[in-house]
Amino acid sequence: MDTELNYNYKIVRQFTIATVVWGVVGMLVGVFIAAQLAWPELNFDIPWLTYGRLRPLHTNAVIFAFGICGLFATSYYVVQRTCQVRLFSDKLAAFTFWGWQAVLVAAAITLPMGLTRGKEYAELEWPITILIAMVWIVYAVVFFGTLVRRKVQHIYVANWFFGGYIIAVALLHIVNGASMPALPWKSYSAYSGVQDAMIQWWYGHNAVGFILTAGYLGMVYYFIPKQAERPIYSYRLSIVHFWALIFTYMWAGPHHLHYTALPDWTQSIGMVFSLILLAPSWGGMINGVMTLSGAWHKLRSDPILKFLIVSLSFYGMATFEGSMMSIKTINSLSHYTDWGIAHVHSGALGWVGFITIGSLYYLIPRLAGKKEMWSIHLIDTHFWVATIGVVLYIASMWIAGVMQGLMWRAVNADGTLTYTFAEGVKATYPYYVIRFSGGLLYLSGMLVMAYNTFMTMRDSVPADGRIPTLRTVPAAPAAVAARS
Repeated sequence: MDTELNYNYKIVRQFTIATVVWGVVGMLVGVFIAAQLAWPELNFDIPWLTYGRLRPLHTNAVIFAFGICGLFATSYYVVQRTCQVRLFSDKLAAFTFWGWQAVLVAAAITLPMGLTRGKEYAELEWPITILIAMVWIVYAVVFFGTLVRRKVQHIYVANWFFGGYIIAVALLHIVNGASMPALPWKSYSAYSGVQDAMIQWWYGHNAVGFILTAGYLGMVYYFIPKQAERPIYSYRLSIVHFWALIFTYMWAGPHHLHYTALPDWTQSIGMVFSLILLAPSWGGMINGVMTLSGAWHKLRSDPILKFLIVSLSFYGMATFEGSMMSIKTINSLSHYTDWGIAHVHSGALGWVGFITIGSLYYLIPRLAGKKEMWSIHLIDTHFWVATIGVVLYIASMWIAGVMQGLMWRAVNADGTLTYTFAEGVKATYPYYVIRFSGGLLYLSGMLVMAYNTFMTMRDSVPADGRIPTLRTVPAAPAAVAARS
């Protein structure tokens, strides 16, 4: 068959560049608010710069701007390459890019203004949530429409994870976003009381489960085999991993509501499923790491592979820690302390950040029509600077969190508290300074990546997505992996 394949790389390139740009913005806001915790006067008595306004801006910029732009880029690339067909609709794909950028700009304007629903990871007000739903439905049409038109019978496992994340996020967003508009930028939740809290954390934890886990596992199952030039260690295990993860994650949300008005049995269900979740999580981690069997030597000289493999180490660590923190006795010590901050950032910076960065370093030169990034040395520099930054960040917050939990529960013989809250804050101060230093290093790494990306894209001839003929196409990852 001599039909020439022509992929839509323009949309992949747009989302890739947006990921790098938003990554710098999101990390910059994070470093600034980390500095505010150490030196509160940095809010300059300006309402728009207070921690309470900028913190949701930081989380939205990192998760929905940096994170999801990376997922758009990689999912659009992978679904085309593994299905050997162009995206279902170029116009609809373009709408997802510009619509999503409109969402992000609206968030960047409204959140510092204090226009918020007050829900974790779901702060954006109703006009923006409607736009999110529209973009996401179009995203699903493009992705699944491409799958339907595929020229190979097999659906490669990375597409299972991308597809699962797209469907689950649509369900989660629409249900949790149900609200009654009162003003153009003010609404009230359709739920109340403990039901509102339950639905919020069903959404909140599954945003972690299906955006920050399932989506990025799609990257794992495509980019690690491609960069390592090895088939997936066990393709069968990857399918078991998918179904076990998808079933188990949906039930884990109540562990965010231990010792609240939520019925005790519901809390216990969340704890049990969180513990069960460790099995598929570590199964996927082991599957990804063992893909390097016979190619471990590549880690010495390939900084892209370092990002990809170390991300799995952070994934394994964060999932183990999350399961342990869901146990009620441990949760009684860890909850509301900076231990939770350490846990979230080991996952966000170490797992999500590293797998995204590694995948983009694989993509960028191919999108620019070049063999490799402008500077491999800068990729290596980025890796070490970011790794040191993550370690400083999470280690300082682990120590601070355990210390806070122990200080808050310490009591004297007469039953009075041993320490005041202010004493706990004072004891935490040195660790906030270390946290700021770690975040600054991570931001520096993102700036190095932005420079390297610019130099790679500059004076390049963008790849048009064409490959010679179907007869000369290298075996797709699906075919390679299926033989393992």
